Amino acid sequence: QVQLVESGGGLVQAGGSLRLSCAASGSIFSINIRGWHRQGPGKERELVASITSGGSTLYADSVKGRFTISRDNAKNTVYLQMNSLKPEDTAVYYCNAHVAVTAVQYWGKGTLVNVSS
Repeated sequence: QVQLVESGGGLVQAGGSLRLSCAASGSIFSINIRGWHRQGPGKERELVASITSGGSTLYADSVKGRFTISRDNAKNTVYLQMNSLKPEDTAVYYCNAHVAVTAVQYWGKGTLVNVSS
């Protein structure tokens, strides 16, 4: 089992920045990919960014050049630095962990990011 706890969401004006954190606990040795997804009002959940255990990253086209995913292995924490935020970035952001050997995905409860225009 893996437990994920997000933090760092909030209200910010367009053009501003926020940093989200996701702390993992439990069977963290089994995690292959960590990621951030989001679900905006009336929208489906979508991948924002992911990072593998080897450090390879992947970004949605809509956030490339503005968001950066990183990890601190000593703290079992993944971060999402979000710059130049836009109103369309408003969503609940969910932390995700993928365990390849069991094909199981774990999810945090989400943190709300609200970008005002």
